[in-house]
Amino acid sequence: MTSTSPTSTAGTPTAETSTETSAGTRADRFVRDLAALKIPDPAAGRATLWLRLGVVLMLVGPVLAVTAYLMSRGTTDALTQGDALTVALAGITASVVGAALFLRYSLIGFLRFWLARQSYDLSLLADRLLERDHHHDLTGNEAAPR
Repeated sequence: MTSTSPTSTAGTPTAETSTETSAGTRADRFVRDLAALKIPDPAAGRATLWLRLGVVLMLVGPVLAVTAYLMSRGTTDALTQGDALTVALAGITASVVGAALFLRYSLIGFLRFWLARQSYDLSLLADRLLERDHHHDLTGNEAAPR
């Protein structure tokens, strides 16, 4: 059988292969940790739909408000002016809700990645500390760590 990984003349893997293997292992472990956290896929269509809805509401809100203002200025009928005032308030409300939706769904992707990265980094730090404790001299002849 032929091996696909480069080896030195002694038959041991080269430094390049061990680095690739550890990097591959770290990436595989990161993917497994993400799956264990049960973080939903950020490419899901529902989040994108809410994000787009937020953008549409932010754009439609001011258009409604300006249209209602122009409608109220173009008439002397008090009932029409009252209706225009209601439409203008609905436009402003739509803008505020759209901004909230946009912020929530645009920041969630970043914060989800940040949380996953923090989890991975803390796991890596814990592994390093456990490895250091494993190599620690247990006979008690070593000076106390500071």
